[in-house]
Amino acid sequence: MWYLTKFRVFLLVFLCVIATHVRAESVQLQSMQVATDTATSVRLLFDFSSPVRYRIFSLSNPERLVIDLENTKLSTSLVNFAKNHPLIQNIRSAPRNNNDLRIVLDLHAPVRTKSFLLKPAGIIGHRLNIDILSGQTTQITQAPPATQRSLAQMASTSSPRNPLVISLPPPSTNSTLANQSLNQTAPNNRLNAQATIPTNRPRQLTPVIPKKDGNGRELIVAIDAGHGGIDPGAIGKQGTYEKTVVLAIARQLASLLEREYGMRPVLIRDGDYFLKLRERIDLARQHQADLFISIHADAVAEGNGNVRGSSVYMLSQRGASSEAALWLAEKENAADLLGGVSLNDKDDLLASVLLDLSQTGTLEASAHAAEQILNGLRQVNKTHLSKVQRAGFLVLRSPDIPSVLVETAFISNLEEERKLNDPVYQRQLAQAILQGIRGYFAKYAPPGTQLAQR
Repeated sequence: MWYLTKFRVFLLVFLCVIATHVRAESVQLQSMQVATDTATSVRLLFDFSSPVRYRIFSLSNPERLVIDLENTKLSTSLVNFAKNHPLIQNIRSAPRNNNDLRIVLDLHAPVRTKSFLLKPAGIIGHRLNIDILSGQTTQITQAPPATQRSLAQMASTSSPRNPLVISLPPPSTNSTLANQSLNQTAPNNRLNAQATIPTNRPRQLTPVIPKKDGNGRELIVAIDAGHGGIDPGAIGKQGTYEKTVVLAIARQLASLLEREYGMRPVLIRDGDYFLKLRERIDLARQHQADLFISIHADAVAEGNGNVRGSSVYMLSQRGASSEAALWLAEKENAADLLGGVSLNDKDDLLASVLLDLSQTGTLEASAHAAEQILNGLRQVNKTHLSKVQRAGFLVLRSPDIPSVLVETAFISNLEEERKLNDPVYQRQLAQAILQGIRGYFAKYAPPGTQLAQR
């Protein structure tokens, strides 16, 4: 029996050597980048040599965000943040348990996070995207400032997508300022990875021409299913992709709108492919949309799996101001489009006033649409945030289309993840959004449309 004992010893030694070798082949954190950095959101990109397992959680007193990376070694430098950064005070790292890597972000205040892994595609390897969002959102609880109120009164004779509204073509893609705006002023996610994620999608759809009859034209509702393609969005604990369930809800909503008198839906994304955020806005404008609705499913970091409910967002004043600055800088490239007013022959002051009027009317309409949709969602699901929220989401920045972002439910909540996969619940969410659309157009149906003539 001595040879069996010897064999066992040899096998044990061999397995120990293999285990040591496996441990030695650590995942290398090869680079860390900041794709988006604004007052309300930061997107961090981590590139690894091979697949990685990770965990994200928050700590309080003081506020910190912790990122644990299993079997990972740091082979690059961590990014630096400005001393006066609105969200992050400091970033540091240290080995953990001899094999793992811990990265800690010291924060000024609590934050919300979203994260997802991307498989290698093109020049991009194994990538971890982490979105850090300000936990402090601005609720619509009071009337706009006096200056905005006076502008709203001046614009009261017109409505979005009508004569006063400035209808602008997209900024030049060669503009330095345009590129800076994409990289520096466009928050989130919905969020802004377009500079680093390759596009892979079918040919763009032919713009819809609204049908007309003796009672006027149809209203066009652009339905934007968030994420898509190699950008899965948030991922539930049971493996549900945000991009999949929101597309299902978008299709349900489109089906319901097809049956509505005087309305016609346009699906901005009708398949599993990636679209840049600017492209989503441009497609809505090409289709002459009267309302833009972006559909998402919310998520929070690990350890907060009980958070649930629906939320509705509209564009913040800061986001509107950033967009206005971009359009005004690009006004030389503007031209008449869809009967709108061009800025290229206006002086700076007049162009600014016209754009301000357009945005004021659009934001007022967006607020009403958001409130109506939130009221509809209350009939289906608990509301996570009881009032309409303002945020600087890039996808909401069209200056002449009222735009709303709907967080239907929390995919990070097991119960809500299960519901989001249920076609019956998807239909209920779509019906709730439709109820809000009806309420919005009851007040804001533009002149010349079929609903405005009823």
